[in-house]
Amino acid sequence: WWRQFHDPVLSSLIERSISANLDLRAAVLRSQEALAQRDITAAGALPTLSANASYNRERISESTPEGALIGSGGSFSIPGVGSVGIPRIPNPFNQLQLGGAASWEPDLFGRLRRSIEAANANVQVSVEDQHAVQVSLLARVAQSYIALRSAQARRAIANDNLATIDELLDLTRQRLAAGMSTELDVRNALAQRAQTRASLPAFDLQISQSIHTLSDLLGLEPEALRTQLTAAAPIPPVPSQVPIGLPAQLARRRPDIRQAEASLHAATAQIGVAVANLFPRLTLSASGGVQSETLSTLARWSSLFGSMGPSLQLPVFDRGAWKTVHLDSLKAQEAALSYQATVLNALHEVEDAVAAYSADQQQRAWLADAVTQNRAALALARQRYQGGVTEFLNVLDAQRTLQQ
Repeated sequence: WWRQFHDPVLSSLIERSISANLDLRAAVLRSQEALAQRDITAAGALPTLSANASYNRERISESTPEGALIGSGGSFSIPGVGSVGIPRIPNPFNQLQLGGAASWEPDLFGRLRRSIEAANANVQVSVEDQHAVQVSLLARVAQSYIALRSAQARRAIANDNLATIDELLDLTRQRLAAGMSTELDVRNALAQRAQTRASLPAFDLQISQSIHTLSDLLGLEPEALRTQLTAAAPIPPVPSQVPIGLPAQLARRRPDIRQAEASLHAATAQIGVAVANLFPRLTLSASGGVQSETLSTLARWSSLFGSMGPSLQLPVFDRGAWKTVHLDSLKAQEAALSYQATVLNALHEVEDAVAAYSADQQQRAWLADAVTQNRAALALARQRYQGGVTEFLNVLDAQRTLQQ
């Protein structure tokens, strides 16, 4: 939209702000954080795999029943069986292990699916927040730039008026020397010149503040754009028409509406997550590997170990889970009201902006005609004053009216 002003400096500032503004860069990072969080949530639907390896040098106390058995060894006579030999287990001993584990939770009741849906909606919320920051940034750049050109134009008008007053002062002094005027007219002209000069510092302040604001929006130090923008340039011409389409379509493109809609989506999806937590959760897991005392026997079939099987978690009584469903339902209702209020506020803002634009266009046309008439009135007042037909105050009144 900024290209409709046909101002290359404005277009350049807009493009530079998109890549340099610190607030927008932070919003981009927030969007990336939301994407990373979504990927973490989505990873919960996939199996998890892990591997492990360990080596331990262990010694068991022989003062315990286990240790005494390990350290005894030898032969024992069992009635009815005879002599049984038990090899002596070394103490301390080595233990080497290589293994792995896998687990997977089937999404039986949609808990993971709704979690991913909520995460995707939160990503959209973050993206629309980034869009809102960008729209606000571009508007502030354009407003600050036009404020700069406006302050420069108002200063130029004040300079022109100052030159006009100096001409009137010279004329008044000439008439005073010829006995056709009074000292009062000279004093009035001097007062008008001083009053006009007093307005110049305010315009200079507005120029400096606009340059500083633009520098801040571009992530630069305050005076970085002084050289580029200090020369006065015309105010960008206002387009006679703005292609907004239907107000409802314009409102639908607003980031705040899309952000509120995505927030509502995330809130409703979170209800599904809370409901799914009331149902059983099934987990399929398996683990295994090889375990041995020495590295040479680690690859033997006898060193294998493993386990596998499902586990079922069934909530029997969890009042907190039921209250979570109620809480998320309330949050969804709040998000729905926020969405409704956002849409309603957007429609009002659009209608107000359209009405203000139309009124400003009409006012601008009448003001342009008023300037033309005031210039003619000032020229006529000067002629009448120079001819001695009217008083000098009439000339000053015409000059002040034109300046306003």
